Amino acid sequence: MKNAMKVMECGWDWGQAFEKEKKNIRMILGSHAVAIEHVGSTAIPQQETKSVIAILIGVVPFRGFDFYQSMFSLKDYSYMQIDMNDRYLFKKYENGIWTHNLHIVPYDDDFYLRNEFLLRDYLRDHPELAFEYGEVEKCFNKRNGGNIAKFTRSKIGFIQKIIDAARREKGLSLQHV
Repeated sequence: MKNAMKVMECGWDWGQAFEKEKKNIRMILGSHAVAIEHVGSTAIPQQETKSVIAILIGVVPFRGFDFYQSMFSLKDYSYMQIDMNDRYLFKKYENGIWTHNLHIVPYDDDFYLRNEFLLRDYLRDHPELAFEYGEVEKCFNKRNGGNIAKFTRSKIGFIQKIIDAARREKGLSLQHV
């Protein structure tokens, strides 16, 4: 399935593509989706990035896998098993091109203190680090040849540094990513 591994080309209008997908998600999940947020590299301005839009969806109540599988299986989404509790990941493909990662998680009072938001917002507020993050991503992406798990693990040290800075800035306790 070589075509399924293709990603969108750089230069895409990530914000516009996110808003379009947000409407699709809202139609699928309705009011069950309390928050639908753009996270990851494509949510940070001026990034040349792996071109898959990451979306974090906070839901109430957080239901079992079968519920979400039934909602998304008839669309262009496929489930991807991950080793994380209380999270379901669906990948979306458009015309054989991988375009979106949908992370479905429980919504709670600490939703916006999740590391995904701390990273995104800190990099938006610190463009010099956002540039460095982009360079780290390019380097690790080349080195790991499209293997997403290796790519993610290889940049964890840099991400930890950013999350630590963001948590300190907000007076939050440090935690491992």
